[in-house]
Amino acid sequence: MQGKITYFFTLSFFTLMIVSCDPNRVYDEFKDIKNGTWYRKENVKFDVQINDTVSYHKVFINTRNSGDYKFSNLYLFINTIYPDRKISRDTVDCLLADDEGKWLGKGLGDLKDCRYLLKKGVRFHQQGIYTFEIEQAMRIDKLEGIESIGIRIEKME
Repeated sequence: MQGKITYFFTLSFFTLMIVSCDPNRVYDEFKDIKNGTWYRKENVKFDVQINDTVSYHKVFINTRNSGDYKFSNLYLFINTIYPDRKISRDTVDCLLADDEGKWLGKGLGDLKDCRYLLKKGVRFHQQGIYTFEIEQAMRIDKLEGIESIGIRIEKME
């Protein structure tokens, strides 16, 4: 029993050290798609508090797909709603598999994670909450095999 407790605390300590050793991370979150089925009208929203209006940032889109995903890419519409309520819209094509159908992401088993650079050199000019709304844009109402979608924002070095 004592060995299990020591193992648990050691594992927890190293996990905390790995997670906290990411000094450039401003925001990093995944949201699960219910049952791995993403309906066209179901946007995924991320509210991000930004306080730094001086530094430059990179903004990434993260995807997690299963082997059941039927396409080699994923088109997304991304609306950025600024604190003053202005909106910008981007279209992103995320390549998930190569020409032979081999998944490009990292991961074990059936799930693969990919990260895509959306924008580089972004300076947030306003303090406040930025909302990122992500909408699947694959022209089908019921998209199966996308398990999670995420946003990562990090300071540039």
